[in-house]
Amino acid sequence: MMPNPSNLAMEEQWKKDAEEKSALEKAYQSGKKKGDATTLDPDKLDSKLLDQLPSPTGWRIMILPYKGQGQTEGGIVLTSETRERQQIGTLLGYVLKVGPQAYDGERFSTGPWCKPGDWVLIGRYSGSRIQIEGGEIKLLNDDEIIATVPDPEAILHQF
Repeated sequence: MMPNPSNLAMEEQWKKDAEEKSALEKAYQSGKKKGDATTLDPDKLDSKLLDQLPSPTGWRIMILPYKGQGQTEGGIVLTSETRERQQIGTLLGYVLKVGPQAYDGERFSTGPWCKPGDWVLIGRYSGSRIQIEGGEIKLLNDDEIIATVPDPEAILHQF
C-alpha cells in the first residue's frame, strides 16, 4: 500500500519545522543527559536578536527566564505547555538589558544590584511577560531583584 502523498508532505514539513530553531532557541544547549535542563549559553545569543528586543525604560530590567527540564527524573517527558508554566513561575533569570535610570539615586547608594550578563533571583510571578519568537522575556523593576547567582545550575528548580 502506497503512503498518501499529502501525508508525506506534512511529515516533511514537520521535520523541517523541528530542525529550524529561532535565534533564541539556538542560544540554549541541552544538558549532558536526555531530559536535563537546557542552559542558556550567553555567548550564543545573537546580537541581532538583542538589538530587536525593546530597550527597558526608566528603572526597568529585562531578563530572560530560566528554562527548566524537559523530562522528570522518573523519565516522564514534559509537554511544552508544562515547560511554559515552569518558565512563568521560575525564580531565576538572565539579565539582558538594564534601563537608564535603574539603580540610580539614594535607594541604591551601594551601587547596582545586577548588570547585563548576571543570573538573578526574582519573585515568582514578578514582572511583565513579553512573548518573543522562541520564548519570552520579563520586564521587572530594579528593586524586584532578590539576589545574584554565580551558577544557575546550583539552584534547585522545583515547580
